[in-house]
Amino acid sequence: MRIVLDTNTLISGVISPNGAPRQLLDAARTQAFELCSSPVLMAELLDVLSREKFASRLTQAGLAPIDIVRELRRLAYMSSPTNVPRVIVDDPDDDHVLACAVAAQAGLIVSGDKHLHSLGGQYQGVRIVSAAEAAATVSVILRASETVRPE
Repeated sequence: MRIVLDTNTLISGVISPNGAPRQLLDAARTQAFELCSSPVLMAELLDVLSREKFASRLTQAGLAPIDIVRELRRLAYMSSPTNVPRVIVDDPDDDHVLACAVAAQAGLIVSGDKHLHSLGGQYQGVRIVSAAEAAATVSVILRASETVRPE
């Protein structure tokens, strides 16, 4: 399954050692699902992680924003949407999340963003869910794959 984690979800997963965003990031690292992103979303992530609010915490942990973004770029299926529709009038940056998900043929967008959730839980066939919902979905997929493995 392909999943787009929005910037806030990725940041929460990087900064916090616990919680659903971290579970999702760890699951992506073990290839439990295919993380999807785009150059625009990775640039936004680098910009936000480089802000003093986060950069100082990362430095204390021995991490650099650019290294985190490089790792995620290596993990992710990188889509390059050719069309970014105007959907979220109040926050046009969210349109890039939608465009990435559609271009990557993702099954889920994971976000806590109220603008994305205002779309009624889906956009062009891509479900929009919270980190907790996505973590539960990934957990079910992992359990199902473990029961199917031959011994």
